[in-house]
Amino acid sequence: MGTQKDPRWYFKTWSLVIAFVCVGPFMLPLVWVHPRFSLKLKLVITLVVLSITCIITGILIRSLKSIISYYQYEVYSRDYRPGFSG
Repeated sequence: MGTQKDPRWYFKTWSLVIAFVCVGPFMLPLVWVHPRFSLKLKLVITLVVLSITCIITGILIRSLKSIISYYQYEVYSRDYRPGFSG
């Protein structure tokens, strides 16, 4: 008979969104094996996920550089002498 089964829980939209939030681009294989997504939609989702991942990675790198330079400045700008508490 022509009844359509409910999709598995890992093919539902909410689970793909949660997977993206939790594991980022590692959820892309779920998108590519999704039976109801067209090739065009799969490509769009992939490009969006990879773009967001690149942006977040760039922000993380800039933040880490800023933190490292801050602490290097703090350590080298003080009269740092081990064992001296005055």
